[in-house]
Amino acid sequence: MNPVLGQDLSLLNLIIHASVPVQVVMALLLIASMMSWWYIFIKLFALKRALKVTDRFEQEFWGGGDINAMYQRVSAEREEAGEMERIFEAGFREFMKLRRQAGLSVNVIIDGTRRAMRATYQRELDGLESHLSFLATVGSVSPYIGLFGTVWGIMIAFIGLSNVAQATLAQVAPGIAEALIATAMGLFAAIPAVIGYNRYTHDIDRLANRMESFMEEFSNILQRQATKAP
Repeated sequence: MNPVLGQDLSLLNLIIHASVPVQVVMALLLIASMMSWWYIFIKLFALKRALKVTDRFEQEFWGGGDINAMYQRVSAEREEAGEMERIFEAGFREFMKLRRQAGLSVNVIIDGTRRAMRATYQRELDGLESHLSFLATVGSVSPYIGLFGTVWGIMIAFIGLSNVAQATLAQVAPGIAEALIATAMGLFAAIPAVIGYNRYTHDIDRLANRMESFMEEFSNILQRQATKAP
């Protein structure tokens, strides 16, 4: 009987009998993978909601709805409002506040409105991009952590052969197999993280472009209102 086939080379057995450093590497990669999937699903639902709410608000805004009524609604439901709605609310609130102040030119009013919208835009963008840096880190670092575990495991396997008069495949196979599991786990953690990071970065960039376009167009609308006689 082949001595290699006579050994238990199941995945669980290899992990249990791996050296302590390799087990630590595997545990770190498992934790990183679980956290990555958690953030992937959280970001998936968050971006789906953001796109849905943005589409609804744009349809309402450009459908000719009353701006004052929309402002009152968004102000009353600010915690549940979408990113673009909060930008709209911040800009219109600042516009009304500045317009009530005597002696301010149209340019000063519009500049203040744009700054208010830009500050809210940056906060909303930071919220959308939260946890993406973790996915990027896992995607770039996990293969190297797994490779470290593999190198360490193979090194230990060959050191163990130094005291053996005649090395056989049966003696070296378990050590190499358990070492390669670390590389596989590194890739298992990295690939979903990279895919999620690239996909969500693309979606956030598209949403950010829509918000920037809205800020410019809304500023033009407010500028025309500000030039009207009170």
